[in-house]
Amino acid sequence: MYQPAITGSGVFTPTQVITNDELVLSFNAYADRFNSQHAEAIAAGEVQAKAHSSSEFIMNASGIMQRHVMDKDGVLDPEVMHPLLRQRTDDEPGIMAEMAMDACSKALAQAGRAPDEVDLVICAASNHERAYPAIAIEVQQLLGAGGFAFDMNVACSSATFGLQAAADMIRSGSVRCAVVVNPEICSGHLEWRDRDCHFIFGDVCTATVLERAEDAQGAHFLVTSTRCATQFSNNIRNNNGFLRRSRPAGTVDRRDMQFMQNGRKVFKEVLPLVVSHISGHLADSGVGADDLRRLWLHQANKTMNDFIGRKVLGRVPEADEQPNILQDYANTSSAGSIIAFSQYSDDMVPGDKGVICSFGAGYSVGSVLLERA
Repeated sequence: MYQPAITGSGVFTPTQVITNDELVLSFNAYADRFNSQHAEAIAAGEVQAKAHSSSEFIMNASGIMQRHVMDKDGVLDPEVMHPLLRQRTDDEPGIMAEMAMDACSKALAQAGRAPDEVDLVICAASNHERAYPAIAIEVQQLLGAGGFAFDMNVACSSATFGLQAAADMIRSGSVRCAVVVNPEICSGHLEWRDRDCHFIFGDVCTATVLERAEDAQGAHFLVTSTRCATQFSNNIRNNNGFLRRSRPAGTVDRRDMQFMQNGRKVFKEVLPLVVSHISGHLADSGVGADDLRRLWLHQANKTMNDFIGRKVLGRVPEADEQPNILQDYANTSSAGSIIAFSQYSDDMVPGDKGVICSFGAGYSVGSVLLERA
């Protein structure tokens, strides 16, 4: 058996940014346009008028201030309200693979590894641009990596589930060096015309290098334990898929083909599930809450993270104990906890312990216990 370790991480951040004020201006223009076009039906009570959004509403609901996106113009056009991404030819790298190459290159550079030393690539993300061939195999080919590659999807927990899969294979000796990459184009499955969720997501890509601790080239984190759990719920869902084209003729576009969430039920059901999961994982690993230096939590909602941090630690976390990147990146699905880890781990010293935890649709929860070596 081998000891797995995280030896590098990297983040690709799109250059285009949408602030809350920009988003609200666009959404309200769309709402006004909709209300004008459906004035008679609204007056007759047949159609519900669209209410305005506001930056204050977004901050109070989420703690988000801005988001990075792959295409800003399409999202902010009141007549479009979705990203306009160029269709790649079959001879070009896909957009997710292109994002992945940037994040993987940064992670490998930090680890001191060449791409041809990698023998496993896992592309773990909540939405993939195609069903097959696997994005991971395309990334493997573009990197010049060896071994094998595959895609996984466990929604917002994809990254931590990918880390567990890679760590287990390293532990068993079936692979020596792995890259887990998380390209998330969340703007493509968000309904930007829905006031309740139009502010939630952003785009990003993260990558993590795992290898045998004995092979580490520099400072690294030992993966001391991992734990994953799932419990079925439809409260967070996206019903899009290959069966979408099997609908009866004349069926109109369905709202459930994009991100859907029953927010109240998610808060009520997911929070105790996550707290119990982390606390149980710590207890079974012989780690006390006071032993933790840092919590790198899934970046979905500031109120949720504050609640989890309080319950797990038994007190209000210090600012550096539970770092948030939500205000700058918004919810980036599976990549959020990895962004937090990548940006807030350099200051940790040997012996410091931390937990990467993600949670979301499924329901799914994944936690990775780390110790600075």
